[in-house]
Amino acid sequence: MSVQNPPRTAHSAPSALPGARRSMWLKTLHQWHWISSAICLTAMLLFSITGFTLNHAAQIESKPQVTRTKAEVPASLLPVLRSYAEKHVDGEAPVPTQLAEWAKDAFPVDLRGRTAEWSEEDAYVALPRPGGDAWLRVSLDGQAEYEVTSRGAISWLNDLHKGRNTGPVWSWFIDIFAFACLVFCITGFLIMKIHAANRPSTWPVIGFGIVLPAVLAILFIH
Repeated sequence: MSVQNPPRTAHSAPSALPGARRSMWLKTLHQWHWISSAICLTAMLLFSITGFTLNHAAQIESKPQVTRTKAEVPASLLPVLRSYAEKHVDGEAPVPTQLAEWAKDAFPVDLRGRTAEWSEEDAYVALPRPGGDAWLRVSLDGQAEYEVTSRGAISWLNDLHKGRNTGPVWSWFIDIFAFACLVFCITGFLIMKIHAANRPSTWPVIGFGIVLPAVLAILFIH
């Protein structure tokens, strides 16, 4: 009489589920890791290069280039500006629509949404920008002067790194990029943790990466 083997149950292979779960987590982590790295790639290259140029800003000199342009304010616009200046003298106020429309045709500048400093003599509009500076001065006697200062491409890239005078859209991009970098670092750490059993050097290298900046900061930054 033959003896039949008992049917196999889910409890017969207790190691199958942990292995499947490990594989699933590893696949998910790899997916998020490469997606975040793809999002970060160009920006990471940019921020790495500008980190170097910012660290050596004193050695990388640039000669500012200044461009000045002058124009006559239309006589029909002067009464509007003088009346506006009387209401906002020695203070800041939005640029009038008439002035913004005229300045857009007279100079390569968009004053919509800008504020100006008003006095009894003129209106001054500061126009800071990445990699340089600019301003527009409109005298109430009919003279207007626009000046642009450019400090070169490296200065422009450095300001992008710092988010200096770059506007809200670039600020949002930096926030998204920072979040993507967090995902990239965290998923990379978890992937290393999963493989650490087969790679004995994982934890010493991670520990060295944590300890080195702390030691340098304690010993050499005063």
